[in-house]
Amino acid sequence: MLTGLAPTGGLALLVVPIDLEAPKGRLILPQVQTIRTILDQDSWCIVVKENALQAALDRLNQPPDLVITDSQAFSEVSVIVPDSVPLTSFSILFSRLKGDLSLLVNGTRQIDQLRPGQQVLMCESCSHHPLEDDIGREKIPRWLQQYIGGELQFSHVRGHDFPEDLSPYQLVVQCGACMWNRREMLTRIERCQQAGVAISNYGLTIAFAKVIFPRALQPFNL
Repeated sequence: MLTGLAPTGGLALLVVPIDLEAPKGRLILPQVQTIRTILDQDSWCIVVKENALQAALDRLNQPPDLVITDSQAFSEVSVIVPDSVPLTSFSILFSRLKGDLSLLVNGTRQIDQLRPGQQVLMCESCSHHPLEDDIGREKIPRWLQQYIGGELQFSHVRGHDFPEDLSPYQLVVQCGACMWNRREMLTRIERCQQAGVAISNYGLTIAFAKVIFPRALQPFNL
């Protein structure tokens, strides 16, 4: 997950918002797995909410080797973190861990080809109960429509449900797939490739729609 991004003995600063979608009393799986990966490679991490990010940076004697944020906080975090510090998101790390980052990046770039009225398929691996302003059902659709300057048609699937016919869709946006193994995610990517349909994931799509895509990919040299 973090190969080549945070050195052994290095410091990663994790930005973890606590909002309505955050489960009570615990972190979500991508955050937990990231922390465990950092510990396994004998590196350090500091975990803060977005409203404590500036204070955390100010208290460090030297900048962190990497900042990892929840994708939804990309805009505000990118303003605070100096350009010289590598910045990405948990979801983008999972696009590398669970899928093929290069293929998903190429799929994300096809967002520029979207036109009002076209169809986008939103896919969630788990079956959590959608809350108000849900990331997959409300926030990403809203940000995509703001980016292209018009309305899109969105469909939603959960778990292993996936249309046999992908031809109506111009874009598939998959969640981070933290509940899946890599083979399952690669199979979904392959299905989209066979159908000639672009596929992205939540974090990559948010970074693109928020116009900070190049910076979010800078740690990966893509």
